[in-house]
Amino acid sequence: MVVTPKVRGFICTTAHPTGCRAAVKSQIEYTKSQPKTEGPKKVLVLGASMGYGLASRIAATYSCGAATIGVIFDKPGDGKRTGTAGWYNTAAFEEFAHTDGYYAKTINGDAYSKEVKEQTIALIKQDLGKVDMVVYSLAAPRRTAPDGTVYTSVLKTTGKSYTNKTIDLKTKKISEITIEPATEQEIEQTVKVMGGEDWKDWILALKAADAITDGAVTVAYSYIGPELTHPMYYDGSIGRAKAHLLKTAQEITEQISGVQAYISVNKALVTQSSAAIPIVPLYISILYKVMKEAGVHEGCIEQMYRLFHQKLFDGSVQADSENRIRMDDLEMREDIQQKVSSLWEKIHDENLEECADIDGYWHDFYELFGFDLPDVDYDADVDIHVPIQSIQ
Repeated sequence: MVVTPKVRGFICTTAHPTGCRAAVKSQIEYTKSQPKTEGPKKVLVLGASMGYGLASRIAATYSCGAATIGVIFDKPGDGKRTGTAGWYNTAAFEEFAHTDGYYAKTINGDAYSKEVKEQTIALIKQDLGKVDMVVYSLAAPRRTAPDGTVYTSVLKTTGKSYTNKTIDLKTKKISEITIEPATEQEIEQTVKVMGGEDWKDWILALKAADAITDGAVTVAYSYIGPELTHPMYYDGSIGRAKAHLLKTAQEITEQISGVQAYISVNKALVTQSSAAIPIVPLYISILYKVMKEAGVHEGCIEQMYRLFHQKLFDGSVQADSENRIRMDDLEMREDIQQKVSSLWEKIHDENLEECADIDGYWHDFYELFGFDLPDVDYDADVDIHVPIQSIQ
């Protein structure tokens, strides 16, 4: 069938298998072009099918030469409904990895569940013995805890409502939006979904099964951002969850012998998660323009390669006093943020293209789902039923 993008809200309900393959290939080629990294050799990536998780898997494989097991929660093509982008990304990654002689297997299921933890550990024990790195890159709107309780996250402020500019990316119209504060119950549920509880459960389960090496590293991903976005992120409901994630990193390091946990504070990028947060897409659009003009813009793969090669495995870990690795160092440069703030104050409908990189935002959004890639014939029929060879 001919696959076209169908955008609803902040997600695209279709994905292009050939485009996803091209996007994965591009990330692999970038990593191949960079110096190798003396890093981990057996890596578990939780949330491995898109964004930072996928880029981490590619960096681990093609920079460090690692064998990887990825846990994803995606759907294959079914009838005339395309598979998810994460499914096609994973199929492409495995195809390239296997061709290039790397071990790569994938488990498709709910990473929060006891069953998937047990299945993953069994595969590690069978094929790898133990892992020496765990990447925790899960992002989900809800979580079913081990006791069966379902928790749902919200993207809200805390304490009081917040009003600021936002953008309707379809109409390219700027307006004001007011976000109401989350209730204490909503905050608690968001922490249960997006905090560190499940991350710690994974490390404890691996440790109990003797499936993680002494001296292993685990990293989870977070964001801080400028004061402009703090009410919606750093000080918002999701920020509370990220504070819990940081606390969990400290607990893992202190309480689980032989495992060192870090938080990597990454740059703002177009992801399925960030696209859903009011105010943030407008900030990202302005940030893209400023960072591209300054020659310091990075996508997911550039960030994750730099994390592995320069920050984590370059002899000594480059972390701040709270054991956070600041991959947002370029975004938060004073000159970058001053320019972003200046543009934020003066942006309106008439000067939108002058102040923000809306086209760049849309390109990255469509690329998430395999669209807007060069050298892909989007008028051609494609087979939407693409297998993942090693799916467990």
